[in-house]
Amino acid sequence: MIILRRSKDRGHAHHGWLEAYHTFSFADYRDPAHVHFRVLRVINEDRVQPGQVFPPHPHQDMETVTYIIDGALEHKDSMGTGSVIKRGDLQYMSAGAGVTHSEFNHSKSELVHLLQIWIFPSVKGAPPRYDQKHFPDHEKKDQLRLVVSPDGANGSLAMRQDARIYASVLAAGSSVTHILAKGRHVWLHVVKGHVHAGGHALSTGDAIGVSDEVKVEIQGGEGGGEILLFDLP
Repeated sequence: MIILRRSKDRGHAHHGWLEAYHTFSFADYRDPAHVHFRVLRVINEDRVQPGQVFPPHPHQDMETVTYIIDGALEHKDSMGTGSVIKRGDLQYMSAGAGVTHSEFNHSKSELVHLLQIWIFPSVKGAPPRYDQKHFPDHEKKDQLRLVVSPDGANGSLAMRQDARIYASVLAAGSSVTHILAKGRHVWLHVVKGHVHAGGHALSTGDAIGVSDEVKVEIQGGEGGGEILLFDLP
Protein backbone atom coordinates (compact mmCIF):
# COMPACT_ATOMS: atom_id res chain seq x y z
CA MET A 1 0.00 0.00 0.00
CA ILE A 2 1.31 3.43 -0.98
CA ILE A 3 0.19 6.70 0.64
CA LEU A 4 0.99 9.79 -1.45
CA ARG A 5 1.60 13.09 0.35
CA ARG A 6 2.15 16.01 -2.01
CA SER A 7 4.16 19.03 -0.93
CA LYS A 8 1.35 21.42 -1.91
CA ASP A 9 -1.05 19.66 0.47
CA ARG A 10 1.13 20.17 3.55
CA GLY A 11 0.30 22.66 6.26
CA HIS A 12 1.88 26.08 5.81
CA ALA A 13 2.71 28.84 8.27
CA HIS A 14 4.46 32.15 7.63
CA HIS A 15 5.50 34.17 10.68
CA GLY A 16 7.75 36.65 8.91
CA TRP A 17 10.97 35.43 10.50
CA LEU A 18 9.98 31.77 9.94
CA GLU A 19 8.30 29.99 7.05
CA ALA A 20 7.32 26.40 7.75
CA TYR A 21 5.68 23.51 5.93
CA HIS A 22 4.18 20.72 8.03
CA THR A 23 3.92 17.17 6.68
CA PHE A 24 1.91 16.18 9.77
CA SER A 25 -0.39 18.08 12.13
CA PHE A 26 1.60 20.67 14.07
CA ALA A 27 0.84 23.81 16.09
CA ASP A 28 -2.23 25.49 14.51
CA TYR A 29 -2.27 23.09 11.55
CA ARG A 30 -4.64 20.19 12.13
CA ASP A 31 -5.29 17.41 9.63
CA PRO A 32 -6.93 14.27 11.08
CA ALA A 33 -5.73 12.27 8.06
CA HIS A 34 -2.10 13.24 8.68
CA VAL A 35 -1.36 13.33 12.40
CA HIS A 36 1.63 10.96 12.24
CA PHE A 37 2.87 7.90 10.36
CA ARG A 38 3.68 5.03 12.71
CA VAL A 39 6.18 6.48 15.23
CA LEU A 40 7.11 9.38 12.94
CA ARG A 41 5.36 12.39 14.46
CA VAL A 42 6.76 15.52 12.78
CA ILE A 43 8.54 16.56 9.59
CA ASN A 44 8.68 20.34 9.42
CA GLU A 45 10.50 22.06 6.59
CA ASP A 46 11.66 25.39 8.04
CA ARG A 47 13.29 28.48 6.56
CA VAL A 48 14.56 30.90 9.19
CA GLN A 49 15.51 34.46 8.32
CA PRO A 50 19.07 35.68 9.07
CA GLY A 51 19.80 36.21 12.75
CA GLN A 52 16.33 35.09 13.87
CA VAL A 53 15.66 32.86 16.88
CA PHE A 54 13.44 29.99 17.97
CA PRO A 55 13.02 31.21 21.59
CA PRO A 56 13.77 28.78 24.45
CA HIS A 57 11.07 26.12 24.62
CA PRO A 58 10.68 22.76 26.38
CA HIS A 59 10.52 19.22 25.00
CA GLN A 60 9.72 15.98 26.77
CA ASP A 61 9.67 12.32 25.70
CA MET A 62 10.45 12.94 22.05
CA GLU A 63 13.36 11.96 19.82
CA THR A 64 14.26 14.97 17.69
CA VAL A 65 16.49 15.10 14.63
CA THR A 66 17.54 18.22 12.71
CA TYR A 67 18.72 17.86 9.10
CA ILE A 68 20.37 20.93 7.59
CA ILE A 69 19.63 21.49 3.90
CA ASP A 70 21.38 24.85 3.52
CA GLY A 71 22.89 27.38 5.89
CA ALA A 72 23.83 27.04 9.56
CA LEU A 73 21.76 26.64 12.74
CA GLU A 74 23.05 27.36 16.24
CA HIS A 75 21.76 25.34 19.19
CA LYS A 76 21.81 25.86 22.97
CA ASP A 77 20.08 23.73 25.60
CA SER A 78 19.62 23.18 29.33
CA MET A 79 22.10 20.28 29.23
CA GLY A 80 24.84 22.83 28.56
CA THR A 81 25.20 21.87 24.91
CA GLY A 82 26.06 24.57 22.42
CA SER A 83 26.89 23.93 18.78
CA VAL A 84 26.54 25.13 15.19
CA ILE A 85 25.28 22.63 12.63
CA LYS A 86 25.74 23.11 8.89
CA ARG A 87 24.98 21.40 5.58
CA GLY A 88 25.71 17.69 5.99
CA ASP A 89 25.35 17.79 9.77
CA LEU A 90 22.71 15.83 11.64
CA GLN A 91 21.71 16.86 15.14
CA TYR A 92 20.03 14.43 17.54
CA MET A 93 18.40 15.31 20.85
CA SER A 94 16.50 12.89 23.06
CA ALA A 95 14.30 15.10 25.24
CA GLY A 96 13.63 12.29 27.70
CA ALA A 97 12.43 13.51 31.10
CA GLY A 98 12.64 17.10 29.89
CA VAL A 99 14.94 19.62 28.25
CA THR A 100 14.73 23.26 27.21
CA HIS A 101 16.53 24.50 24.12
CA SER A 102 16.72 27.38 21.68
CA GLU A 103 17.85 27.49 18.06
CA PHE A 104 18.73 30.41 15.85
CA ASN A 105 20.06 31.21 12.43
CA HIS A 106 23.81 31.48 12.88
CA SER A 107 24.15 33.80 9.87
CA LYS A 108 23.30 37.50 9.80
CA SER A 109 22.94 37.49 6.02
CA GLU A 110 21.70 34.08 4.81
CA LEU A 111 18.64 31.91 5.35
CA VAL A 112 18.93 28.58 7.09
CA HIS A 113 16.84 25.82 5.52
CA LEU A 114 16.27 22.66 7.53
CA LEU A 115 14.06 19.73 8.41
CA GLN A 116 12.86 19.30 11.99
CA ILE A 117 11.95 15.66 12.66
CA TRP A 118 10.25 14.22 15.75
CA ILE A 119 9.90 10.52 16.51
CA PHE A 120 8.08 8.97 19.45
CA PRO A 121 10.55 7.27 21.84
CA SER A 122 10.39 3.64 22.90
CA VAL A 123 10.88 4.62 26.56
CA LYS A 124 9.66 7.60 28.57
CA GLY A 125 11.32 9.59 31.32
CA ALA A 126 14.89 8.72 30.33
CA PRO A 127 17.72 11.21 30.92
CA PRO A 128 17.95 13.71 28.05
CA ARG A 129 20.94 13.40 25.74
CA TYR A 130 22.47 15.10 22.70
CA ASP A 131 24.67 14.09 19.79
CA GLN A 132 25.58 15.29 16.31
CA LYS A 133 27.60 14.07 13.37
CA HIS A 134 28.65 15.15 9.89
CA PHE A 135 27.62 12.97 6.95
CA PRO A 136 29.24 14.32 3.77
CA ASP A 137 27.38 14.05 0.49
CA HIS A 138 29.89 11.59 -0.96
CA GLU A 139 28.79 9.04 1.67
CA LYS A 140 25.19 9.42 0.47
CA LYS A 141 25.89 9.50 -3.25
CA ASP A 142 23.78 6.90 -5.06
CA GLN A 143 23.39 4.82 -1.91
CA LEU A 144 21.29 4.73 1.25
CA ARG A 145 23.53 5.98 4.07
CA LEU A 146 22.31 4.96 7.53
CA VAL A 147 22.40 8.14 9.64
CA VAL A 148 20.19 7.25 12.65
CA SER A 149 19.51 3.82 14.17
CA PRO A 150 18.64 2.16 17.50
CA ASP A 151 22.21 0.97 18.06
CA GLY A 152 24.48 3.43 16.27
CA ALA A 153 25.31 0.91 13.55
CA ASN A 154 27.75 1.89 10.79
CA GLY A 155 28.65 5.14 12.50
CA SER A 156 25.07 6.39 12.69
CA LEU A 157 23.59 8.34 15.59
CA ALA A 158 21.85 6.12 18.17
CA MET A 159 18.26 6.92 19.12
CA ARG A 160 15.69 5.56 21.60
CA GLN A 161 13.39 3.92 19.08
CA ASP A 162 13.45 0.92 16.75
CA ALA A 163 13.60 3.23 13.75
CA ARG A 164 16.24 3.89 11.13
CA ILE A 165 16.83 6.94 8.99
CA TYR A 166 18.72 6.74 5.71
CA ALA A 167 19.91 9.67 3.58
CA SER A 168 20.70 9.54 -0.11
CA VAL A 169 21.75 11.93 -2.87
CA LEU A 170 20.80 10.38 -6.20
CA ALA A 171 22.07 11.39 -9.62
CA ALA A 172 19.57 11.36 -12.48
CA GLY A 173 18.93 7.75 -13.47
CA SER A 174 20.70 6.25 -10.45
CA SER A 175 18.63 4.03 -8.19
CA VAL A 176 18.62 2.48 -4.73
CA THR A 177 16.41 -0.24 -3.27
CA HIS A 178 15.29 -0.66 0.34
CA ILE A 179 13.95 -4.05 1.46
CA LEU A 180 11.17 -3.96 4.05
CA ALA A 181 11.37 -6.59 6.76
CA LYS A 182 8.08 -8.16 7.84
CA GLY A 183 5.96 -5.70 9.79
CA ARG A 184 8.08 -2.69 8.83
CA HIS A 185 6.94 0.50 7.13
CA VAL A 186 8.71 3.23 5.16
CA TRP A 187 8.17 6.96 4.90
CA LEU A 188 10.12 8.51 2.02
CA HIS A 189 10.57 12.29 2.03
CA VAL A 190 12.08 14.23 -0.88
CA VAL A 191 14.45 16.80 0.60
CA LYS A 192 15.02 18.47 -2.77
CA GLY A 193 15.07 17.67 -6.46
CA HIS A 194 13.20 14.92 -8.27
CA VAL A 195 12.88 11.16 -7.79
CA HIS A 196 10.60 8.32 -8.87
CA ALA A 197 9.31 5.92 -6.20
CA GLY A 198 6.22 3.85 -5.51
CA GLY A 199 4.89 4.48 -9.00
CA HIS A 200 4.98 8.26 -8.54
CA ALA A 201 7.12 11.13 -9.80
CA LEU A 202 8.08 13.03 -6.64
CA SER A 203 9.55 16.49 -6.20
CA THR A 204 10.84 18.64 -3.33
CA GLY A 205 8.63 18.24 -0.25
CA ASP A 206 6.64 15.30 -1.64
CA ALA A 207 6.50 12.03 0.29
CA ILE A 208 5.11 8.52 0.19
CA GLY A 209 4.23 6.11 2.98
CA VAL A 210 4.83 2.43 2.22
CA SER A 211 3.23 -0.51 4.05
CA ASP A 212 2.68 -4.19 3.23
CA GLU A 213 5.27 -4.09 0.45
CA VAL A 214 8.42 -6.16 -0.03
CA LYS A 215 10.63 -3.30 -1.16
CA VAL A 216 10.74 0.31 -2.26
CA GLU A 217 12.81 1.37 -5.26
CA ILE A 218 13.91 5.00 -5.64
CA GLN A 219 15.38 6.42 -8.83
CA GLY A 220 16.83 9.87 -9.38
CA GLY A 221 14.71 11.99 -11.69
CA GLU A 222 15.67 14.94 -13.88
CA GLY A 223 18.60 16.70 -12.23
CA GLY A 224 18.68 14.08 -9.46
CA GLY A 225 17.28 14.30 -5.96
CA GLU A 226 18.03 14.12 -2.25
CA ILE A 227 15.90 11.95 0.05
CA LEU A 228 15.39 10.80 3.61
CA LEU A 229 14.01 7.28 4.08
CA PHE A 230 12.50 6.29 7.44
CA ASP A 231 12.27 2.55 8.23
CA LEU A 232 9.67 2.31 10.99
CA PRO A 233 8.05 -0.32 13.22
